[in-house]
Amino acid sequence: MTARPANAHQARLLRLLRDGGPNSRAQLGDQVDLSRSKLAVEVDRLLETGLVVADGLAASRGGRRSHNIRLAPALRFLGVDIGATSVDVAVTNAELEVLGHLNHPMDVREGPVAIFEQVLSMAAKLRASGLAEGFDGAGIGVPGPVRFPEGIPVAPPIMPGWDGFPVREALSQDLGCPVMVDNDVNLMAMGEQHAGVARSVGDFLCVKIGTGIGCGIVVGGEVHRGTTGSAGDIGHIQVEPDGRPCACGNRGCLEAHFSGAALARDAEDAARAGQSLELAARLEASGKLTAVDVAAAAAAGDPTSLDLIREGGNRVGQVIAGLVSFFNPGLVVIGGGVTGLGHTLLASVRTQVYRQSLPLATGNLPIVLGELGPAAGVIGAARLISDHLFSPA
Repeated sequence: MTARPANAHQARLLRLLRDGGPNSRAQLGDQVDLSRSKLAVEVDRLLETGLVVADGLAASRGGRRSHNIRLAPALRFLGVDIGATSVDVAVTNAELEVLGHLNHPMDVREGPVAIFEQVLSMAAKLRASGLAEGFDGAGIGVPGPVRFPEGIPVAPPIMPGWDGFPVREALSQDLGCPVMVDNDVNLMAMGEQHAGVARSVGDFLCVKIGTGIGCGIVVGGEVHRGTTGSAGDIGHIQVEPDGRPCACGNRGCLEAHFSGAALARDAEDAARAGQSLELAARLEASGKLTAVDVAAAAAAGDPTSLDLIREGGNRVGQVIAGLVSFFNPGLVVIGGGVTGLGHTLLASVRTQVYRQSLPLATGNLPIVLGELGPAAGVIGAARLISDHLFSPA
């Protein structure tokens, strides 16, 4: 993909076609503030670039039938979601439909060189399967703070060896296409906004609970990253004065008291203390416990696991309640690996938020689980790079 939209009108048309699929000139005209003649000029210029193609006649609206326009079907985006314990890589078309998706368990602490070797290998497999001859752009999500304009992680607490690594520059050279980089929870929010539970919401919070905890903030349909890209780092809000030490160097952070890693540690402590026969049996069988084990034990009715989930949900809800009172969102989405804990976790979060925040903020506030699961991150990554490429050069 070498062409870019020449102006804001063309960029708007490209994004409408991405988000709404093929559309007629007449219907596009209903959605943009352009005269019929000006619209025709801009569409014709986009056709000349090859970014869009004609797609047959549209349904009649009376009079002369309009032609459908669609984004070029050969356009391909690569979405990469690097988590703390796994890597997801997907290829999408220009409408961000996932055509192929691969997952590989991997520890982000192995460092950027090893992780990106794996990413490139997975991208090559997707290419070899015939889904893409090449990539027109790639979006990358990483589980830590990112200085967004440069695409560089900055002092990520759970990513040793990544501080200052030029992710965008390095992958752009290896993939041979433009690359954009963002925090993984921002991409999850963008994925849920494009194809998930937040499709019709302009202002919402998307909380990801995995190995760490973060929050994507969407304002007026756009991700709010803050001045330096660190907005939404709620895992390091203190919930317990002089509490547990956290990987960030402080004490009492939410992430230190409830996250995938904290929950696994608490479950192992409970199992060794003889507080749960169910958890003890699982620990003996595998030598370690994860949030998945706690979820399974809770589903089997284990009281200790249920208490751990409720206590964690209360802590998360305590922080979200403050965010709701401050931001007044239209929706709160809960996602990430720990959402396997399901409705026990969700009920605890809801109870705290509805109890602590003002009725005006919570009267019509849905707090729901995300719809897309692991696909949210890769769809959001594809959305990130398409936003960049579908902007005037």
